[in-house]
Amino acid sequence: MNEIDQIVAKLRDAGVHRVKLAATDIDGVLRGKYVSLDKFASAYNSLGFCDVIFGWDIGDVLYDNCRYTGWHTGYPDTQARIDLSSMRMIPWEPGTAFFLMDLLTQQGEPLVISPRQVLEGVLERAKQSGFSAKFAAEYEFWLFRETPHSLREKNFHHLTPLSPGMFGYSVLRASQNAPLVLDIIDQLAGFDVALEGFHTETGPGVYEAAICVDDALRAADKAVLFKTAVKEIAARHGVLPTFMAKWSADLPGSSGHLHQSLGCDGNNTNVFFENGAMSPLMRQYIAGLTAFIPELMVMIAPTVNSYKRTVPGTWAPINASWGTDNRTTAIRAIMGSAKSTRIELRLSAADMNPYLAMAASLAAGLEGIERKLDPPPPVVNGYEEKGCSSLPRDLGEATMQFHQSAIARKWFGDCFVEHFAGTREWELRQYRRAVTDWELARYFESV
Repeated sequence: MNEIDQIVAKLRDAGVHRVKLAATDIDGVLRGKYVSLDKFASAYNSLGFCDVIFGWDIGDVLYDNCRYTGWHTGYPDTQARIDLSSMRMIPWEPGTAFFLMDLLTQQGEPLVISPRQVLEGVLERAKQSGFSAKFAAEYEFWLFRETPHSLREKNFHHLTPLSPGMFGYSVLRASQNAPLVLDIIDQLAGFDVALEGFHTETGPGVYEAAICVDDALRAADKAVLFKTAVKEIAARHGVLPTFMAKWSADLPGSSGHLHQSLGCDGNNTNVFFENGAMSPLMRQYIAGLTAFIPELMVMIAPTVNSYKRTVPGTWAPINASWGTDNRTTAIRAIMGSAKSTRIELRLSAADMNPYLAMAASLAAGLEGIERKLDPPPPVVNGYEEKGCSSLPRDLGEATMQFHQSAIARKWFGDCFVEHFAGTREWELRQYRRAVTDWELARYFESV
């Protein structure tokens, strides 16, 4: 009996009746479908999946400026290969198994614009240099007693938060909402997305979840699955989350911090730790982040809204600074044991595509090691420090820097750079056409 037959037999014995398959689009949104067990068994290694998921935006509007697919190609199927190692059961959907897919060209090569394959490409280059990588995502998100219908009926205004008040680290608020909070924690654990921490943050109905550390690809998988899982679990409690980077001008933004470290490929020894202190490799990795994150920022902050968060005094970085255990900087060096010493990238927000954000962060760090760069001096207050490299101020500036970046083309290839930059230019065009509430209130009577 081959591997797929063994898995199907195991699923049948476990009472599984259907399989959910998914891959992320360029924005990190899971796109997928249910298939029968028989379909799964017959097509796991050669499954067609419509490539329109790379031909439209987050609202399913077709791009007019991207060449990978479109009316000129007829939106054909791309090849999908089910990653059997990604198998997990969906606790809140009894009888349903879940698998992620790798997307391939018609010739069976990795699809270079597919986010999961982008990260796999960087990890392969890390391996060739003798390194492995571990990551963990840390999300902040807001919970509302709303539904998709009520959001639109209210035009996204005057929403009812899960709980009122500014209650960071509140034992009381978490306990008052224990049926939802404990369900999220327990169901995620059953979905192989275990959390090491979960608590309220500062704001009405906002929580922070720290996903357990794992090898980089699995960590990215878990980060992607976390967002969709929380939405599905919360819906069963009549609650709706948002992972926008900044949903309210009057409240803090939502981070998506990325903890990361490098190991020696094969033994996973943390090369950031040496003789009880920061290793030269860790310093070079930090140097790469400070040097190259500005031109790769669009892979970490991919939406118009991302840049509403990176303003002074909001617990989000405003420049490419670093410091030891410093929460005012973009890069926080956390010194601990041989196991716990790591870097926290604080620039990334909850709206990131984890595959692309991790790929950009890892590529920048590895480039620093490859060039043996020295980091700038650590800062005391990242908001007041002068001389730090500036970050792009908006999506347009970030996209331009990315499109012109030799580092981006070196690590991700021309095809991905052209496609991703095109999708961000499209996103910016949609934003520039919009008339906002702020403009109406400011100009309707005054001009």
